[in-house]
Amino acid sequence: MPVTSSRPVCILGLGLIGGSLLRRLAGERPAFGYNRSTATVNAAVADGYDASSDLPQTLTRAAETDAVIVLATPVTVLGPIVDAVVEHAPDCLLTDVVSVKEQVARIVAHHHPDARYVGGHPMAGTAHSGWAATDPSLFENAMWMVTTHDDTEADDWLAVADIARAAGSYVVPAAEDAHDRAAAAISHNPHVTAAVTAAVGAGESRLPLRLAAGSFRDGTRVAGTAPELQRAMLEANSVALLNTLSETIDRLVAARDRLRDHGDVAALIEAGHRARTAYEEVAAGEVEPIVGVTIGDDGWAQELRRQAHLARVWVG
Repeated sequence: MPVTSSRPVCILGLGLIGGSLLRRLAGERPAFGYNRSTATVNAAVADGYDASSDLPQTLTRAAETDAVIVLATPVTVLGPIVDAVVEHAPDCLLTDVVSVKEQVARIVAHHHPDARYVGGHPMAGTAHSGWAATDPSLFENAMWMVTTHDDTEADDWLAVADIARAAGSYVVPAAEDAHDRAAAAISHNPHVTAAVTAAVGAGESRLPLRLAAGSFRDGTRVAGTAPELQRAMLEANSVALLNTLSETIDRLVAARDRLRDHGDVAALIEAGHRARTAYEEVAAGEVEPIVGVTIGDDGWAQELRRQAHLARVWVG
């Protein structure tokens, strides 16, 4: 089927990410969703969106319309969802919005070996969850990773990239393992350090909490995310997270020892300042598009990945 903006999208899971995607796409193309919770479905329907708590019926509809199916549930419940896809919509293109990629790819391969699957992960979110937290502008100007391997079908990749662009995001092509290493460093590790900062700051007295201002607020924001959602995300990326945690611990131990023995923490603070400055340059600078690549030509996936490592993005 040609990649067009009219291709239907079926979203399985209507929490913050899936629900926000339904809100964003509904005005641009046929979009419908499923959620296990009837309360969530009722809220979505009351707001004027096409949602159901009947998974077989939703997937049958996806099969009949050749919809792209977006997996938007926690990774811990993906297996049964993919089993249902196999039963009711085995030929539909699959993507997802889960924050880890290698484990999702393993789940899909185990439960649906013949799946057409191109992973995805929008780098967007808040500390809130559920339909009430959904926002159609959530993905505006966000980075949306789309799995890019040498054996990825060009048309399928374009279909998933088209969803990301329709949501208002830039597409960042990457391999699953590269994504998971990056996500551990810039998303999952901060959840752990935010939890530590919050726990140390709270202490046994409420005096620190009364004195807390911007540093504590900003540094602990993601610690306010529902614990079960944090655990599902962090534990699913355990290998990459263990590596970033080890580096974090090593740097903190070195800073502690330097402070104890010499009275300064210059090395850690200066390294952090340089890194933050580099981030601000990338984030505030003009977005540089990937150029000179025609999707489907020889070596297209490799070239997309190469340019993505230079901080370039796909804009179509």
